[in-house]
Amino acid sequence: MTMNGWILPAIVALVLWGIVGILQKLGSTRLGANALLLWVTAGYIAMLPVVLWRSGSWAASVDALFLGVVAGSVNGLGTWLLFRSLEHGAKASVAVPLTALYPVVTVVLAFVFLAERLSLREWLGVALAVCGGALLSYEGEPPVIQE
Repeated sequence: MTMNGWILPAIVALVLWGIVGILQKLGSTRLGANALLLWVTAGYIAMLPVVLWRSGSWAASVDALFLGVVAGSVNGLGTWLLFRSLEHGAKASVAVPLTALYPVVTVVLAFVFLAERLSLREWLGVALAVCGGALLSYEGEPPVIQE
């Protein structure tokens, strides 16, 4: 897929995930983390016919299936923990962008396990993302209102 072919789906995903952040906060406070994870999973299952239609096949090796199940389990655990943080009072405007910094972890793991290398400019981007996450997640003492 060329840049022209991937940019539109990426932008739509960005917008959809922005909407999801609000839905996750609303759902976690109204349903709780456990029930929300169940219903989010139902939403994933509802997408399966679209995926099957687009791919045309479910055929995969045992290794690929294993990796898919492990990736799904790790993703589900991360999603549940985000829901728990929202359920316990985290602001969506802080918790969702903070957890969206997961590519920083991916970069480090890809460096260690896949021998992938980044340029100086790309490492600078990672450092700025970490700084942004630190700035987003810092919550000082609430201001004291004097009467």
